[in-house]
Amino acid sequence: MVRLAYNQAPDALYWWLDGYFDFNEAQSLRVREGLDAVQKWHRRNELPAYADMLQKMQRLATGEITGEQVCGLFSEARERALALSQALEPTVVAVAPTLSREQIHHLEKQLAKRNRKWHEEWLEGPPRERTEHRVKQAVERAERFYGRLEPAQRAAARAVVEASAFDAPHTYRETLRRQHDAVRTLRHLQTHQPGPATTQTLMRALFDRSMESPDASYRSYLEALTRTGCAGVATLHNSTSAGQRARAVETLKAYEADARALAAQT
Repeated sequence: MVRLAYNQAPDALYWWLDGYFDFNEAQSLRVREGLDAVQKWHRRNELPAYADMLQKMQRLATGEITGEQVCGLFSEARERALALSQALEPTVVAVAPTLSREQIHHLEKQLAKRNRKWHEEWLEGPPRERTEHRVKQAVERAERFYGRLEPAQRAAARAVVEASAFDAPHTYRETLRRQHDAVRTLRHLQTHQPGPATTQTLMRALFDRSMESPDASYRSYLEALTRTGCAGVATLHNSTSAGQRARAVETLKAYEADARALAAQT
């Protein structure tokens, strides 16, 4: 399933983006070409790095781990995400200035729809229900690696969720900031039609603000959220048995094999 999903990723990502932008024929061609090129680059350059990271995770999974080790893996994953965003930059720079006023308005409507759904899930209803939803997600993620959790481990997962620095209103405010920033930048491009160099500068600055928020309070919040999240992953892992850790190693090994097999495809 992983290999099938990866090989179909350019098509899936194209249709996801088209749902937000409603591309015209010329834009569709450029986006599809760009996504295909990025996948070839990603297959050749990034999948081996993912495989190496998964191998490192297997070594760590055999014993107890610390929050610092988990955060180290998180930092590596963030570097890979940054590299991917940079690889997508030429396509974004080529297509963004061609978006019409109507397409940008379509994007706003789709974002508003997405925001309503997120608001309903994470900001409405009794707080206890939202906590239960997060606990359920945490347990399901853990069981994909370790198998069925024991009652004490489920209690540990609950404690991790309750100790998390996650704050839905703060997360939502940053989401809205990023969306408004993106729409404002696209409107500027559509109105002023700057040259390629200026467009690249504007889009790179937008990416940078998305990767590292200009809001100092959000950066502090994200740091705390990451720190508590890393500690929580370590706490839950350290509660697992040798058999559960062995299962996690096998799961990670299978993902590594997928990454290396996909990297070898041409």
